[in-house]
Amino acid sequence: MFKSVLEGSAAAPDMMVMVNGVETPAWNGETVASILLRVPNVGRTSPVSGKPRLPYCQMGVCFDCLAVVDGIASTQGCLVAVRPGMRIDIQRGPREIAR
Repeated sequence: MFKSVLEGSAAAPDMMVMVNGVETPAWNGETVASILLRVPNVGRTSPVSGKPRLPYCQMGVCFDCLAVVDGIASTQGCLVAVRPGMRIDIQRGPREIAR
């Protein structure tokens, strides 16, 4: 797994976010995708093949960083900066479309 460059340094976390119900340290400037790379077993599965996916391109092109952020499904984690108290959950399957 990956680590934040600030993890283990003298810099205390700027905030805590919830990742699948677990309180997780985060720093200002981090994206949801960077947290998904640091926390074990939070990658989503492809709705087509069921294969595991993790953030890849980090610039909004590949859509492998999709997550449920504060209740909003199919959020591109690489384009969203973390905020104190944010809730991040694994996206399971395709997004449901409200009718």
